[in-house]
Amino acid sequence: MSANSSPLIIAPDFNRPAYIEITPQSAQWEHLSFAARQLDRGNAWEFETHENELALVVLGGVCEIASNHGKWTDVGRRPNVFRGMPYTLFLPPETRFTVEAKSQNLDIAYGWCAAMETHPARLVRPEEVEIEIRGGENVTRQINKMIPPGFPASRLVVVEVYTPSGNWSSYPPHKHDEHIVDASGTILEADLEEVYFYKIDRPEGFAYQRIYTRDRTLDELLLARDSHLILSPYGYHPVVAAPGYNCYYLNMLAGSAQTLAASDDPDHAWVKQTWKEKDPRLPLVSLDMEKEGA
Repeated sequence: MSANSSPLIIAPDFNRPAYIEITPQSAQWEHLSFAARQLDRGNAWEFETHENELALVVLGGVCEIASNHGKWTDVGRRPNVFRGMPYTLFLPPETRFTVEAKSQNLDIAYGWCAAMETHPARLVRPEEVEIEIRGGENVTRQINKMIPPGFPASRLVVVEVYTPSGNWSSYPPHKHDEHIVDASGTILEADLEEVYFYKIDRPEGFAYQRIYTRDRTLDELLLARDSHLILSPYGYHPVVAAPGYNCYYLNMLAGSAQTLAASDDPDHAWVKQTWKEKDPRLPLVSLDMEKEGA
């Protein structure tokens, strides 16, 4: 199946207010909705969470967010995802809020799902985001943890992943489509729905993502360009960035537990033992680069 015809990939439509938008009905899964939109300076957008918790990430630009649970000014500062660290706002159920653009080309992404319990609203600032340099050799990537497991949320997990030119990510291939608990109660794997929302640092750039199951009843290779969304409902899902182009994707997940517990493809897990060094190009973004005006 070609990338253009696969139901697992959604191309942006910049003629619509939300240039990317999926619901559990359109994605044919249970929990997670996701959207992205752009606003010009002075324009505003209103939304209500109802029974859902919601995470909003400022991809680029600055905004003000007013709600019945608080008001936040000067949210965001990076012009795009390759120029700095993120601001992320978590909002609980029964929140009415308005986002007003305070800069040109405000770019935001947000995901939501039904909450099992209510947690307070919280703005996660760039200095609160933990950076992990994961993997090794040409499988090194940067993980920015905005709403990681353990964050006071019901289901949502939110991270950014930066994959340098030519590197692999989400590798070894892993899956999280079964809820598996050991005798001690430790979650070994969770059943999680996941989106990959891509940004590429040059307009002609691209990445590839494979999604497959061991029995190959699902086995697709998808071409991801800037602002494409890929759905990962189940199966293994590795990514590779084309040489010459740095790749970013925003992961939002929701499912049977607020965790990232996953299982590696046993055919490829051995490659972890071959990694001796981290890729020196990482991190691609940091607080230090912002201070230097990079």
